[in-house]
Amino acid sequence: MISAEPFDTPIVTDRLELRLLASSDVPAFHSYYSRPDVCRYLLFEPRDLDTITEKVAAHAAHVSLREDGDYLDLAVVRRSDDRLVGDVILKLAHSDQLTGEIGWGFHPEFQGNGYATEAATAMLRHAFGTLGFRRIVAELDPHNAASAALCRRLGMRQEAHLVDNLFSKGEWVDTVVFALLAREFSTGLA
Repeated sequence: MISAEPFDTPIVTDRLELRLLASSDVPAFHSYYSRPDVCRYLLFEPRDLDTITEKVAAHAAHVSLREDGDYLDLAVVRRSDDRLVGDVILKLAHSDQLTGEIGWGFHPEFQGNGYATEAATAMLRHAFGTLGFRRIVAELDPHNAASAALCRRLGMRQEAHLVDNLFSKGEWVDTVVFALLAREFSTGLA
């Protein structure tokens, strides 16, 4: 059973803090989710400030994983200067199967520093260790080489390549599915 306790204590790593989003994060969140290059492989177009303000408020209200579809969207903040560099999402995909889905978004200014790997690893540790997930998947556009490389760094294996399975932004697109089991993560394979 997945722990449904509210998320209220930030996850701290060597360089980062993962915490709930707050209204004060809107400008930083907007600075990357308004960019076409960031949204290129996402299911939505670049977002304006009003939409981002609404999304941050909605994401901040999600503090526990009780039902399928519930999610935590955590701000990834650099501890050295308290700057938001990205976010990591954990969704309860199938509670009866103890399966979650992980996703991320990072401002291009901060890419290439290992922040995504550090943050996603911390989220996986929380998902498997604290929350009790058995399996975590990541679904992404096969053209998103950076996210596919991150999945591999996390120890995830590619399990599927679905062809024309999703209608997004006016066209049919493929999806690749990566996955990792708790036992693989806990034995150091990740």
